[in-house]
Amino acid sequence: MKRLLAISGSLRNGSSNHAILQHLGTLLQPDIEYTIYDDLANIPAFDPALDNDMPPAAVANLRKLLAEADGVIICTPEYAFGVPGALKNMLDWLVSSSSLVDKPVALITASLGGEYAHASLLLTLGALTAKLSDDTNLLIQFVRSKVAADGTITDKETIEGLNDLLRIFLATSN
Repeated sequence: MKRLLAISGSLRNGSSNHAILQHLGTLLQPDIEYTIYDDLANIPAFDPALDNDMPPAAVANLRKLLAEADGVIICTPEYAFGVPGALKNMLDWLVSSSSLVDKPVALITASLGGEYAHASLLLTLGALTAKLSDDTNLLIQFVRSKVAADGTITDKETIEGLNDLLRIFLATSN
């Protein structure tokens, strides 16, 4: 893998999910281009009438980034026992584009609980025929007790889980 696109399901500055994605970026070799996508809030609400050869600019840009990526890492919280609306909306825009077909995707759900959003996202990503593996998805519960206010991951088990996920993702996605 030479290009990874990381997507946080949280729009909040300083979120634990963004901190996790930043941490993963520090583990990569310099020859891997790693981009944390920061335009999620600008994707308009999904409208099938606009999903054509000229989609909204933010959607076209996302699809371009996904086409250029060798793999995708999604890290998201769970909101009200579900997938954050902005992330689900983004995924809805990808249905007709085939942007995730056979694309290696690692999924990290980092939240208080997270099991409902995690299960839902695995179903959605499966429907988009993303290339998923049990070894490259991770549920991090009680995340706020594992990530310091400055974004440092403080929990040894979480660090090991992230290291393992990334190592396996890079090794098996070629």
